[in-house]
Amino acid sequence: MALVKFEMNGGSAKIVGSFGSASDLRDSQLAEVRKACDIAEIRLDLLIAECGKIHPALWAHLLDFPLLFTARRSEEGGAGALDADTRTKLLMDVLDDASLIDIEVASIPEMTTILHELRSRKIPWVASCHDFEKLPDLAVLREAEARANESGATIFKAAAMLSSPADLTRLADFQMASHALPVSTMGMGPLAPVSRLLCAQTGSVLNYGYLGTKATAPGQWDSRLLKTAISRLTPFKR
Repeated sequence: MALVKFEMNGGSAKIVGSFGSASDLRDSQLAEVRKACDIAEIRLDLLIAECGKIHPALWAHLLDFPLLFTARRSEEGGAGALDADTRTKLLMDVLDDASLIDIEVASIPEMTTILHELRSRKIPWVASCHDFEKLPDLAVLREAEARANESGATIFKAAAMLSSPADLTRLADFQMASHALPVSTMGMGPLAPVSRLLCAQTGSVLNYGYLGTKATAPGQWDSRLLKTAISRLTPFKR
């Protein structure tokens, strides 16, 4: 099956629908997924934790749709204690089906093998960072973005726990700042739903919701609802 390209279309807001379980993935319908998002995320770490092994038959019915594959490190919300070699192998095994790959900024030094392969195959990738306790200082986010850019990432993604409206404002300010590459931002926790609208409105290029019945991050929207809500926003620029 030919690789389905994922087009950013000039940096416009795109919806990522993330599967939280093997049953949600297996029972999904292509027509409904198309309505709910622009690209579907398959969390390989969640599948391993639930099923013990991964078989491409789980997503074979979605191969006509762009797929984002993630093998999340445990320190950033991944299921299980998968080391870098295991995560690398999981991702290498699905590259023929991948339109986009997610690798954490913190994992860049230990996952050079997969990064070389992505470069060779010209497969775009997201360099992500997640903080489930707080919103990092903006200088920390800028440093992570710089590392992502230097490593050849296509998109930089930052997700963080928000504890106050001031955090929400700081995150939006970061999103609206000048960047060397497209940026995706989102909050987690009680302020997550409103943050995902505001971040999309201020330029976030990837905006994550869940597909099926199980969220993959605290405060995540149902993907179809998120897509509808974002479609009604007017982009905000200073």
